[in-house]
Parts: sequence; C-alpha cells; structure tokens
Amino acid sequence: MHLNPYGQDAVCLMADLTNLPPGSLDELVERCLGAGLVVDMPTDGKDLTRTLDLIERWTEIVDAVDDRRRAELVNRLLATATAHPRLTDHGGSGWHLHYRDNGLPLGEVLQALVAVGTALHLTGRGMSRLGRCAREGCDRVYVDVSRGGAQRYCSPRCSNRDAVRRHRARRS
Repeated sequence: MHLNPYGQDAVCLMADLTNLPPGSLDELVERCLGAGLVVDMPTDGKDLTRTLDLIERWTEIVDAVDDRRRAELVNRLLATATAHPRLTDHGGSGWHLHYRDNGLPLGEVLQALVAVGTALHLTGRGMSRLGRCAREGCDRVYVDVSRGGAQRYCSPRCSNRDAVRRHRARRS
C-alpha cells in the first residue's frame, strides 16, 4: 500500500496548530515554514482568522464519534476548498501534486491542504487515525501514523504517565 505523505504532513501540521493555536500571523507563517510548507503565497490579516476557523472545523472531524460522521465532515471541508490539484516542482523538491491555485492567500491554501490531507490520511491509513489523548486531563489531538494504528496518546510522555498511574492504582 502506498501512503501519501502529503496527507500525513498536512494533518500533523493541523494537529500542531490545534494543540497550540497560533497567536499571530507571523507565528502562523513561522510554524507553517517549520512544518515544511513553502509559503510563497500572499499573506494578510485574514489568514489567522481563516486558520482559527479551520482549526475549529477540523476539531469537529477529530471528535466525530463514528466513521460516517467523520466522512461527512471531511466532505464538507473538501467542498469548501477552492484550489485545484496541479503538478509542480517548486523549491527544487521534485514533481509533486500541489493543492493550491496561484495567488490564494495562506489561509485558503491551508484549508485546501488540510481538507485533502485529512481525506488522504483517513482513507489511506484508516478512518480512526485521528483522536484525542487517552490520558485523563489531557485533551491534545494526535494523528495516528503508527504502524499498527493503535495510538491512544498524544505523546510518549502521556503514555508513560498513564502507565505509571495504572500501575500505582493496581498496587494500592
């Protein structure tokens, strides 16, 4: 099975933005660049607002209780993405599919990337491959890219803390 990294990269960026929403346009651009996104499109004051709205809609997908609802929400997000896929070799990275029209601002590009990326991730890896951390008191979002698809925690730290808590509970 071929897994498209475009899906993984977009959803991992979205999980990062969801877990710690950007506070400014500069921070948003910096974090997109840090995630490997080539930010060669226009940016403006609306991009942060668009992204915060996208985070809210994407969180609904994460929190969907069943596959049908999750698919319905992904389809809604896909319907609002305005970019058309095209081949590009920008930035010397080799030919690849690009989900953005020329001239779209960053917020709209993110919406297209996240919509397509989430659809690719869920259909390629499994509809349950997004979630919230299972550790009590942690509500961080995770993207399950594990081999077996059994991720339940946002990080090894939360997994270890929960294991210690369970061990102590058994001993007392």
